[in-house]
This record gives sequence, structure tokens and C-alpha cells, in this order.
Amino acid sequence: MGDRPATDWEARFQASREPQVKVLEKSFAGIPAGARMLVVTPRIVDAEVCEIAPGSVMAAATLRQRLAARHGADYACPVTTGIALRVVAERSYLRLQAGVEPVTPFWRALDPESDLAGKLACGREFLRQMRAAEAPPLRTGR
Repeated sequence: MGDRPATDWEARFQASREPQVKVLEKSFAGIPAGARMLVVTPRIVDAEVCEIAPGSVMAAATLRQRLAARHGADYACPVTTGIALRVVAERSYLRLQAGVEPVTPFWRALDPESDLAGKLACGREFLRQMRAAEAPPLRTGR
């Protein structure tokens, strides 16, 4: 086995696909047959993540619900959403390292304990650090 070529996250982000809403013929990933499922793209995931306020976090399920609602679907595909979120995170991390701004705050949408977080080049600790840096200071009572 030789070395695999590095993934071109920018190219995957820029791929010219449009989001699609499909009616499921059979159940898929916990989504019932007959439901309208949004197949997301990195661009729409990126736009949604950019709307998460500093110091806030959004669970993956909430992200999928918001994407589905914005595109007239009942559900957003958990598989393509996970893939798109990884593309967004890896691209943004590379941009951050290169000093390119603005950077999508992907740490707001990725649980550091998730399986996906363990696959990212930035690692779980980076996500924890970025979340901590944005967290409001704790108030102490007097």
C-alpha cells in the first residue's frame, strides 16, 4: 500500500452541486419512507454554520433540522450532512492555518466527543480550545 493523495478540501467544497430534496421510497438512516429528505452540499452547511453566534454551539440534529426547514424538507440526510460538515471543517482549518479570513467557525457545530471530530486534522483538542476561547466568562457571586 502506498501513500494516499491528500484530499483537496477546497475542490470538494467548490464542487458545483445543488442541494436536492428527494422523496424516500424506503426508510433510510432513521428517516421514514415517503419523507422529503434534503441531500445537502458543503456550501449550504457552511452558510448555516456561519450563522451560529459566537459562544454558542449547535448539535448535529439541530443543524439538520434547520437545513431541512430552510429547504422545504422534512429531514436533512445525516450521511451527506456529516460529509459536508467534514469538508467545511477541513477546508476552514486549512484556511485558518494559512491565515485566510474569514473562516467558518466549524467548532460551533462539531461536538469534540463525536466520531467525526476524531477524524479531523485539527483534532478534538482544537475544537475544545476554540469553544473555550468563545465561551462567556463565568460570573462569580458576591
